[in-house]
Amino acid sequence: MPTIVLANPKGGAGKSTTALVLATTLAAEGATVTVLDCDPNKPIAGWRTGASNNPVEVVSDITESTILPRLDALRTQRQFVIVDLEGTASRLASRALSRAQLVIIPIQASAVDAEQAARAIQLVREEEQSFEREIPCRVAFTRTSPQIATRLERHIIAELKDGEVPTFKTALHERAAFKGMFFYRLALNELDPKQVNGLPGAIENANAFAGEVVDILSARAQGKAA
Repeated sequence: MPTIVLANPKGGAGKSTTALVLATTLAAEGATVTVLDCDPNKPIAGWRTGASNNPVEVVSDITESTILPRLDALRTQRQFVIVDLEGTASRLASRALSRAQLVIIPIQASAVDAEQAARAIQLVREEEQSFEREIPCRVAFTRTSPQIATRLERHIIAELKDGEVPTFKTALHERAAFKGMFFYRLALNELDPKQVNGLPGAIENANAFAGEVVDILSARAQGKAA
């Protein structure tokens, strides 16, 4: 089953938020999902200590020597395995990328984030050469405005297109509910709309993003089958 890796050498790009939103949304729809929290700060493992009834499984005791056997075992047991990588290039990151069916590179609409995204893409390309196989990757914008794209965001998107860098059509917008997931340690559909503003819009956004991820993986699987 698919292994999805979240990678970006820059902290604060929305990597863990994207991983948690994606994982809990898929699990809420009935999929079996495991997240490998490889971030040294263990934000998703911390979220799992809360009272959420969302069935996503979180594993945090991952090392460079255990990640491959753990991934290989989980891929036969779970419908989705999502890896939230640490922020730096490492042997652990390299090994996770070797098993990826999709690499998601979250970035904010800033020049610094765009530069770091280019580094992440270069790392993926180097791993492709090492393992002699294609590793699909896509850039995902995070913390964008739900109303209208900023001029800088449009400029960065245009540059990525000029560089033939694939991007998600769906961005994860700036939403209080996405932050609220970590604060209350609950899934989106468990949050109280009286305590969190804009919850319906956040759930719609999360569903659209998860749906696009599933569509990408399905199209790739069908292409391989063909």
